[in-house]
Amino acid sequence: MSNELSKRIANLSPEKRAELLRKVAAQKAATGSAAQGLIPVQDRSRPLPLSFAQQRLWFIDQLQPGSPLYNVPMAVRLEGALDVDLLERALREVVRRHEVLRTTFREDASGPVQVVSPEPVLTLERRDLTGSSPEEAWRLAREAAAQPFHLAKGPLLRALLLKSAPGEHLLVVVVHHIVSDGWSMTLLVREVALLYGAFARGQPVPLPPLGVQYADFGVWQREWLQGPRLEKQLDYWKQQLAGVPSALELPTDFPRPAIRDGRGARHDVLLPRELTDALKALAQQEGASLYMALLTGWQLLMARYSGQEDVTVGSPMAGRTRGEV
Repeated sequence: MSNELSKRIANLSPEKRAELLRKVAAQKAATGSAAQGLIPVQDRSRPLPLSFAQQRLWFIDQLQPGSPLYNVPMAVRLEGALDVDLLERALREVVRRHEVLRTTFREDASGPVQVVSPEPVLTLERRDLTGSSPEEAWRLAREAAAQPFHLAKGPLLRALLLKSAPGEHLLVVVVHHIVSDGWSMTLLVREVALLYGAFARGQPVPLPPLGVQYADFGVWQREWLQGPRLEKQLDYWKQQLAGVPSALELPTDFPRPAIRDGRGARHDVLLPRELTDALKALAQQEGASLYMALLTGWQLLMARYSGQEDVTVGSPMAGRTRGEV
């Protein structure tokens, strides 16, 4: 990249730079998909193998059956008049549309496989909390989020509607991570809203049918990523992660358990607008994103607390390399 082009990109507003990055990413994804070939539709009359990500989650579930650590919960506040039956119909249509949401997982002679149910199985649980305290709805939401799934029995998506007052509802949707992720949950909400609006107007399903399902991607991934191509990827990441400490040795108030049990806490921090604007300006000055600036600050802080130079940080990512999924 020339210095002139670098300067022009650095002088873009955060919004224009983000739009440029989105276009570049979309172009890369399209090019990559073309180079990797089309994803063929698989025969549904036989059990299909899991994707690599699904197999990892299935294995973890075998080690820790009944654990809610990989539940993906989402709560959406709904205000105004609500047709609950239409909402349930919209949710059921999303489950019908996306096979992975009506998939269960079992083991046969070849290993773990996924089995797609021909019909969506979803019942919107309804609770009327009118007259209860506002905290009661969130208590029930947290309770629903912590309820474990059974991967072999399913269903792996649950929906709960909590009515706190006339015209005030809280929709809680919980899925297991083996069938969804944060990116997919955003799409789920968008599709439910589109479907509910269409059904309320007496219109048919406004969404085009999906040509490729996640099970098709799982088979394609296993066929494409094998042999020398897989070995090259493994060698690269082994080199990148060589010598990385297994844990960050932070000073703790209590001794760490010998085996991690997943218990912990979450703390949300709200940065003042002035500080946020200053961080954005710093990131733009350095030709970086706000995420990169925040990650750098976080790693410096962890290095100072731990006394370690190598700090490993996990960060959620969409992981979408194919436009079809």
